[in-house]
Amino acid sequence: MKYPKLRELKEAITALLKGPYTSGFPYEAHRPAKRFRGKPEYSNEGCVACAACSLVCPARAIEARDVIIEGRATRKMILHLDECHYCGQCSALCTTRDDTPPGIKHTAEFDLAGFDRAAMTAATDEKELALCEACGAIITAKAHLEWAAKRLGPLAFSNPTLFASSLKGMGFCEDVIQAAKDRVLRSDRVKILCAKCRRKATIEKF
Repeated sequence: MKYPKLRELKEAITALLKGPYTSGFPYEAHRPAKRFRGKPEYSNEGCVACAACSLVCPARAIEARDVIIEGRATRKMILHLDECHYCGQCSALCTTRDDTPPGIKHTAEFDLAGFDRAAMTAATDEKELALCEACGAIITAKAHLEWAAKRLGPLAFSNPTLFASSLKGMGFCEDVIQAAKDRVLRSDRVKILCAKCRRKATIEKF
């Protein structure tokens, strides 16, 4: 029994000489570990509003809010910090995680206590959405299409949606979004289409 007592005595003397093992928070600023997962933060420059983070969030703390007004659609990514578990799935599976800056990443900020839950949110700027030119359904954000086209390079020309969106982004053609119709023609394959209309224009027979 004497050996455990000696070990405890050694620890007591070490703590007396070197100070406590714990930090001096809140009287001293705490320095988290290098890979500490603190408050997640969006980057308006890096985020392409693909909504991948909201799909992988187990706590459903991330909301993709889409608004369509007079044919113009926008999306804003909203993070509810009062529901966040800080699991790191959003940053680990972010579409632009390898870019600089990434769409969303965890910071070292951890002291987030407050009294107003409505104020515990973080949001991105509104990103314009690309709509299907046959049925008007939401495809994804235009920034997401531009990101995919840049990553694919010349291979993007094999995808009519990426090709057409790139031309419109450079101002070489105008939007031709039409009202919903019963049939999608084969000539519509060169337009920006959702997956459902793309299938109708390419595979289905009329």
